[in-house]
Amino acid sequence: MDGFGYTKDLPKELTKTNDSVYIFHGNPAADGDKSGGLGKWETLKPGHGDGFSSNGKENKLSNRFGIELTFAKQLQKLYPNEKIALIKYSRGGTSLDSLAAADFGSWEPDFNSKDGINQYDHFLKTVNSAFSVKDIDNDGKEDALKPTGIIWMQGEADSAFTEEIANDYYNKLKRMMELIRAALRTDDLPVVIGKILDSGDDIDGKVWTYGELVQYAQEKYTKTDKNATIVRSTENYD
Repeated sequence: MDGFGYTKDLPKELTKTNDSVYIFHGNPAADGDKSGGLGKWETLKPGHGDGFSSNGKENKLSNRFGIELTFAKQLQKLYPNEKIALIKYSRGGTSLDSLAAADFGSWEPDFNSKDGINQYDHFLKTVNSAFSVKDIDNDGKEDALKPTGIIWMQGEADSAFTEEIANDYYNKLKRMMELIRAALRTDDLPVVIGKILDSGDDIDGKVWTYGELVQYAQEKYTKTDKNATIVRSTENYD
């Protein structure tokens, strides 16, 4: 979800600034870091991948990109008459279960990390900061954000520790989506889950010991929530 593709490898049509789409990218930070979630609205361009940072006044773009570029292009094709704004917060390696947080961080809302700040807190700051801006495009007219969907790509960390953690992923995923919907004040907000993939880049050919359990939990969630679906094309990613 962070985005590890290099901007230098982008096709020409994706290297330009998309003046019709705005993005608020919350600063990715470790648990306990008070700078997590800071951001600033700006027009969409390459650089919102791994290595991006923001202090709330200035965005520092990286040399990498995430799904936001092609996702925005596809939305524009589907909804040519709509204004599009994206809110992004992600940090690679983070877990839903605090016991699997390691040095990356946890989304567990009740996890009292250093200074009592965790990944869910960073997400909330991102959302609240994004919504606090009344004139996103600086045209002198007040804008209104209407949440229309959630994209969630996460779970690898929860599949790498214990069977118990992996088995509890469904419950934690369900709760997290409920909390995110509540934060966006839309109970039936559509959710799209990206199915995790094991690269197999390990001696035994398996990086995530309990990956199948988390994959099962993701499938179960999208089958039991009428407003959720899953993307399985991730199975073909390199």
